[in-house]
Amino acid sequence: MKKILFLLLAGTLFTGCASTRRGPESGAAVGGTKGSATAADGKAIVSKDDDLNEYAASTIADPLEPVNRATFWFNHQLYTFLLRPVSKTYETIIPKPLRKGIYNVFDNAEFPVRFVNDLLQGKVDRAGQETGKFAVNSVLGVGGLFKQSDKFPALAHVPKGSTGQTFAKWGIDHGCYIVLPVIGPSSVRDTVGLAGDYVLNPILWIGMAWGIPAWTIPVSAADTLCVLPEKFEQYDAATKTSLDRYLSLRSSYAQYRKEAAKK
Repeated sequence: MKKILFLLLAGTLFTGCASTRRGPESGAAVGGTKGSATAADGKAIVSKDDDLNEYAASTIADPLEPVNRATFWFNHQLYTFLLRPVSKTYETIIPKPLRKGIYNVFDNAEFPVRFVNDLLQGKVDRAGQETGKFAVNSVLGVGGLFKQSDKFPALAHVPKGSTGQTFAKWGIDHGCYIVLPVIGPSSVRDTVGLAGDYVLNPILWIGMAWGIPAWTIPVSAADTLCVLPEKFEQYDAATKTSLDRYLSLRSSYAQYRKEAAKK
């Protein structure tokens, strides 16, 4: 049991280290309405065929579907019975302004992930914007606690770069779809990208600098905890009313990554 709990904790912490703010691919909201028929009370009627047709609109190779479905089931149980209660407790105990400040600090600290990948994608101007955001938020925002960069139009809405996005820009295909334990939807390409984001994340550097890697655990745990409420909102939006949660999340992931590659 101790080994199982350790593996769950390690997976959760890796989620935090591997740029947890990339976006909805970890359980994204899917826009649009399934089905077009309307009942007498004006509510949309969703048929299974319509639902499945929408999932097919954005596809990704899934030769490992039986294994992926098993992992998805495990993740869903983990979210429902462990991580969701933890997230609810966090929201109850910590006031919203403080939660937002904690989120902002970790988001600001992930500047190297975005900066390096902007350069690798040849987006020098965007790398400059990221540098400006980091400077403003670090100084005027008290170490990133307050997101002061939003007050500057040129810095307010800068798309976030990641290693997986860089690979996509280089023309590297997804490879097959993979559902990672705890982390959720991914692909061969983006799993390698997660590793790249992890190496670029300063959270990893803390333990290495002091020679005590275990010191990164509480920092990583806090990083993961502060994004759980947002992630569960996205996950519920993508799967709650779906006839097949697995297909819905797979389609959501493929759509999001497709759009992210265009930015």
